[in-house]
Amino acid sequence: MDIITVKDKSFKPYISEEKLQSSVAKVAEKINDDYKGETPIFLGILNGSFMFFGDLLKSIDLECTVSFVKLASYEGTSSTGSVNELIGLNEDIEGKDIILVEDIVDTGNTLVKLHEILTDKKPKSIRIATLLYKPEAYKQHHPIDYVGLEIPNAFVLGYGLDYDGLGRNLSSIYVLND
Repeated sequence: MDIITVKDKSFKPYISEEKLQSSVAKVAEKINDDYKGETPIFLGILNGSFMFFGDLLKSIDLECTVSFVKLASYEGTSSTGSVNELIGLNEDIEGKDIILVEDIVDTGNTLVKLHEILTDKKPKSIRIATLLYKPEAYKQHHPIDYVGLEIPNAFVLGYGLDYDGLGRNLSSIYVLND
C-alpha cells in the first residue's frame, strides 16, 4: 500500500485488508455466540457501514433480518456535533433484538440519536457493533458491545469511511498523513 491523495489531503496506509477481515470475523463469531437460537435485526448505519456490514453478515450464521438507517454528522474531516436523521426506520422492532452496525464510533453522537429513535419503538434490546472504536473520542454512556479494532483519535478513510464522499471504495484503511 502506498500513500494516496484524496482531494486536498494525503493519507498513509494504516490497517490492511487482511487485518480488517480478521477483525470482522472476530465480531461475527461473538455475535453468533451471543444470539444463538435468536433472530436479531441487523441495522446498518449508512453510508459508512456498508462494507463492514456486508462482510459481517456473510459470517453471521443466524436467522436474521436486515435494515438500514442513514444519519449524518460529518463535514469534511470533522464532526459537526449534531446528527440529522435522513432516512428513518420503517420496520416494527417492538420486542426484537437490534444490533446496530457502525463503521466507526468516535464521539458517539450518532448512537445517542439512534438510541432515542429506537427506544421509542420498544425493542427487546439494542447492542452496538463497530469495526473501529476511538475510546479517546467517545463521550457517551452507551456500551459498545462488539469492537473490531480500537484506534487512536485520528482521521481515517477507506473500507466504507470517506473524506467528503471519497475513498469509501478502498479495501484497506488509511490515516491522514500529518
